[in-house]
Amino acid sequence: MKKALRIVYVVVLGCIVGHSVGLAQQTDRTVSNMGRPDSTFHALQKRLEESKSPIKIAEAHLQLGEYYHSFGLYSEAMEEYNQALEQLGTELDDPLFFLLNTHIGKVYLSLNNFELAEQHFEETRKSSIQLKDDRGLAISLGLLGASHEKQGEYEEALKDQEVSLSLFEKLRDPHGVAMTNENIGSIYEDLEQFELAYQFFRRAHDYLKGSRSVEEVNVLNNLGDTYRKTGKYVPALEETSKALNIAEALNDLHQMESAHKDLSKTYALMGDYEKAHAHLLQAEEFNSAMLRSQNTDQLNVLQTIYETNKKEAEIQLLKEQNKVSVANQNLLWVALFAIVAILTIGYNYLGRKRKAKLKIQEYKQRMLKAELEKKAIEEKNLQDEVQLKAASLSRYSLHLSQKNKILLDLANTLRNIAARKNMDTSRKMKELVKEIDFNLQQEQEWDEFMVFFKEIHPEFIKKLSSLSENSLSPAELRLGMLLRLNLSSKEIASILRVTPDSVRVARHRLRKKLPIDQKEELVNFMIDL
Repeated sequence: MKKALRIVYVVVLGCIVGHSVGLAQQTDRTVSNMGRPDSTFHALQKRLEESKSPIKIAEAHLQLGEYYHSFGLYSEAMEEYNQALEQLGTELDDPLFFLLNTHIGKVYLSLNNFELAEQHFEETRKSSIQLKDDRGLAISLGLLGASHEKQGEYEEALKDQEVSLSLFEKLRDPHGVAMTNENIGSIYEDLEQFELAYQFFRRAHDYLKGSRSVEEVNVLNNLGDTYRKTGKYVPALEETSKALNIAEALNDLHQMESAHKDLSKTYALMGDYEKAHAHLLQAEEFNSAMLRSQNTDQLNVLQTIYETNKKEAEIQLLKEQNKVSVANQNLLWVALFAIVAILTIGYNYLGRKRKAKLKIQEYKQRMLKAELEKKAIEEKNLQDEVQLKAASLSRYSLHLSQKNKILLDLANTLRNIAARKNMDTSRKMKELVKEIDFNLQQEQEWDEFMVFFKEIHPEFIKKLSSLSENSLSPAELRLGMLLRLNLSSKEIASILRVTPDSVRVARHRLRKKLPIDQKEELVNFMIDL
């Protein structure tokens, strides 16, 4: 009996130790095999993890947001900025509050969400006034002016920029003065007051001259535009060529594209179409290179984020597995002592040991099954969400079609009534027809449709455009989008307010521009993209 107890004890102890060492080695191998993420992102993540106070945590989130913003990842940037604001709480007099609201406003301004952008710029303006921060007030007013300018509200834009300029001059901030002069010049250029625009662009260049910076390139390009628009082509070429030289030294693809495009316009106006065409081709090459670079940078950042999150999840999983291992180890120790106790009483209790082992295996299987069920539910929820958005888009398309049909029928009925001899009725009916025709021309619902479509099929337009040897017109892109929704020619004709014959002709022209096999249906081609 004693010999049997020793054998069982040694076997069970060996299993416990072997299981623990094996799992520890597996954890070490998994952690050591993980690659290193992008150094900048990794450093920012580490700074966030090491931050303890709310201010330090907010600063770390702000830096991560700026990192995402620099690559055009607006959703990720907004998430970091909002987390930073949560850390600040009610400390509205902290300089971080001003920076965060300014960055959030810039994100909304980049997305042309002017209402939300101006809300945040207005908050920074009020905060600057309260703190008597002239520099912050000048920046806030400059951003408000930029938002007004983008919306065509030039009077408000000029008012904000002029106050901003006076504050920068008071602070003797040459960079701020230069940038604000350029902003004011841009407003006058939009108003086609080119003499005033030239004056402000020239003042901006006086501050930036010789800096060989991106800001100087912008101002030189603006000076060249002003010369060109006033018919002074030789000075226009000189200023734009200066901008191009600096842009090439800086290797700034965007500025090089802009300079070549401006040179192409100037040479075209001078009648030198060969040079105009050459510069236009170079502009397109730089534009393509810039887009490729931007896409590559964004992809690298997203890949880094994905890999980092994946590694963190793997580490967390290993930690959980270690916890389960410890629990299993404890159970095995309990089982060992139980076996010893059972053996001292009799071999009849050996069956209970086997049952305990079976329960442990069932527990592991239930854990694995629960994890698989959780992943299946998450995948189903994602699929349901996509299907819901697709259904919403289809219902929206049907609503748009039905609305246009009803309005057209109503317009025709009113025209028939207007043809009657009763003068008062005729005049009233014509006014109603005119109002309905005006509503039919509105593009607001189509813009909303575009937003819904891009949410569900974000890559469709880019793929369709890349497959065509010739550039697709906006009307052809719209037709492709409606075909992607598997709508009939009749439904498409109702939405686009054209005849079904026109839709068939447009489908034929679109098909000729795309690499489609003769036997393949155009609708199936669009759905497979």
